[in-house]
Amino acid sequence: MDYLLPRPKTTEPASGSFELAPGTAIAGPAHLVDSVRQALAVLDLRPAETAAVTVEQVPGLAAEGYEITITPESVRIGAADPAGAFYAGQTLRQLLPADAYRSVMISELPWTLPAGRIEDAPSFSWRGAHMDIARNFLPKREVLRLIDLLAVHKLNRLHLHLADDQGWRVESRAFPRLHEIGSHRTQTVTSYFGEEPTFDGVPHGGFYTLSDLAEISAYARARAITVVPEIDVPGHASAILAAYPSLGAKPGEPYQVLERWGISSAILSPLPATVEFLGTVFDEIIGALGTVPYFHIGGDECVLDEWAASPEIAAYQAELGLETPGDLHAWFLRRLADMLAERGSRAVVWDEAFVSGMLREDTIVMPWRGHGVGRRAAAAGHDVVATPVFPLYFDYAEASSTEEPVGIGDAITVEDVATFDPAPADWSPDERARVIGAQFQLWSERIPDSRTLDYRAWPRGCAAAEITWTGGPAVPDEFRKRLEAHLVRLDAAGVEYRPLAGPQPWQRGGTGWRRHRPGVVAVHDVMRHLDEMTHSADSTRPSM
Repeated sequence: MDYLLPRPKTTEPASGSFELAPGTAIAGPAHLVDSVRQALAVLDLRPAETAAVTVEQVPGLAAEGYEITITPESVRIGAADPAGAFYAGQTLRQLLPADAYRSVMISELPWTLPAGRIEDAPSFSWRGAHMDIARNFLPKREVLRLIDLLAVHKLNRLHLHLADDQGWRVESRAFPRLHEIGSHRTQTVTSYFGEEPTFDGVPHGGFYTLSDLAEISAYARARAITVVPEIDVPGHASAILAAYPSLGAKPGEPYQVLERWGISSAILSPLPATVEFLGTVFDEIIGALGTVPYFHIGGDECVLDEWAASPEIAAYQAELGLETPGDLHAWFLRRLADMLAERGSRAVVWDEAFVSGMLREDTIVMPWRGHGVGRRAAAAGHDVVATPVFPLYFDYAEASSTEEPVGIGDAITVEDVATFDPAPADWSPDERARVIGAQFQLWSERIPDSRTLDYRAWPRGCAAAEITWTGGPAVPDEFRKRLEAHLVRLDAAGVEYRPLAGPQPWQRGGTGWRRHRPGVVAVHDVMRHLDEMTHSADSTRPSM
């Protein structure tokens, strides 16, 4: 029980062990039994009326909480809910040999569980990962695989970034040009940051059907994960406008899906036709995903110049009684949040939307530009999910070294993540209470394939799971020992993570991508600049 990750709240080892073989019977309420079986699928536990392995619902346990008692005669699981039962199953899996992480049993010998007692529950309700499939598309199988790995680590939110300047990634039956036109670009930039642009000349694209989204959502729910879709508006809109240019602030202007990284001045019009369009798209996505408690609408890095230059938009702004394009930006996002609330979803936004003002009180803020703006959002009464560039942007290299695959900058290490506090001790109790969790971001400009995704996500994602479950920074040496033991499990699962000692020879430079160029973008310099931007009246503009 010394090598569990994330670390449970309490463990009490005892003498003896329980023998657990394939096909062992399990008894209890069906919805809880199914959750334990899902977590321990390799063992093919069999539902029964009575069994030595039992699960029951225990009133009074915290949400997602569980307790396990193992003796030589029995395994008894108490759970608050199906999620708690699932996490109890994941903890039992960690108590087994690493081969429990393979897809099938490779030995007929029974496994043993060490006797003892575990009581556990998460400190944060939002323990997430952000997957950007707009910049570089990854097929559905990679989303399902990431869901499996998030579940292993008791992470419970998958934030899917479905639209950006470089691609639109979901079918629309109401507006089919979105996926017919917006889902692909003719080529992709290959040059380093700050260089004269060069391109690969290779078309890139892909999208998920609405049926794919339904499958992804159901697969995630079975593993205690909620999918949080994001349609980023009103900026980051090149792909939308390539399909439907009439929705832009400059009607008749030609647009194309962006072939380079960075920001575009392309922006949706805030006029009623755009709101109606987005309402229809939201309905399609919500209908596919099923229950959608959270829907991210972006609001970040918007260049409002085209709004200011448009007589029609200026007249609309005046009609609404708003003084500036920034006020109109705030109003637009509030209108979308109200519309989502009518559909049973809470809006989630990046921190620019908070700085603009007018947010609904129930809107969740993701302060990517640092703890400063996050604290201000919490003090204003908004729930906050910590998402700062440092240390939760995993597109940054893990070392300032040419042996790393190319990253946006350097460096964010496992230790940086493990020692991060999502709700700092110097915040007031009320401010800390507003922090509902944290998530790591996998921006995909420099994640071209699944092998690079593994490398970027793990083991830094293990550290993110630790701090979001336990509620604060890990003790570095103690955490590293548990992490080293945990990586053996990831080996068995076939995860191509970054070794703690540095990349394998075949990982240097990534799969087909160039090596990192250290020292060009330093993350701490970036954070200072971003924090300054959050105090600017023109804060909606791109910060980089």
